[in-house]
Amino acid sequence: MKRILFCIIILLQSCYNVQRDCKPFHTGTFEFAQIIDNEMKTSIFSRDSLYEIEQYEGKIDTASIRWVNDCECILTKLNPISNQDKRPIQIKIISTQKDSYTFEYSLVGDSKNTQRSTIQKIN
Repeated sequence: MKRILFCIIILLQSCYNVQRDCKPFHTGTFEFAQIIDNEMKTSIFSRDSLYEIEQYEGKIDTASIRWVNDCECILTKLNPISNQDKRPIQIKIISTQKDSYTFEYSLVGDSKNTQRSTIQKIN
């Protein structure tokens, strides 16, 4: 009976393996959509090995990007306007699909306020 239970557990775990191939998302052009004040807002950003350049509502914002490991990075705005903007953002990719990834993000040191979203790779 223990062997059957063990086999069932192993089988179920293998069915729910989360794919995490993060390297293809280190560079490219991406789209990020989220609801802000009951309205869907979309930003487009391009990422290379050093920088992430975001276009949002006609404004361009640039951040340096530092990969901690294949699936985690730190974004730091180059020209922060407020004290909030000066704080780096920690991003952790938790699963990947063919052209998108799901991630968690928060201000560095503020893991209590972690949020989750999905980003689509468009190029």
